[in-house]
Amino acid sequence: MTTIQESAEYLIKSILPESANVSVNCRDENGTTIIEVTALPEYIGQLIGKEGKIIKSIRALLNLSFPAVKYLLEIKE
Repeated sequence: MTTIQESAEYLIKSILPESANVSVNCRDENGTTIIEVTALPEYIGQLIGKEGKIIKSIRALLNLSFPAVKYLLEIKE
């Protein structure tokens, strides 16, 4: 069975090229899973997408796959 971190990492690394040097870290805070995505600045726009469509799609897939998990997805440079 996969975790929310593994699923988020798979989705994000599938979107960005291998040279993007992206890392996905997970931590729990007050019952909320915080997923931190760190990427180079030139790839953050590609990850977010036009009008946020890509990141909204990633969130929708995570919500469908893990309905009982409360999470926050943060994107950092």
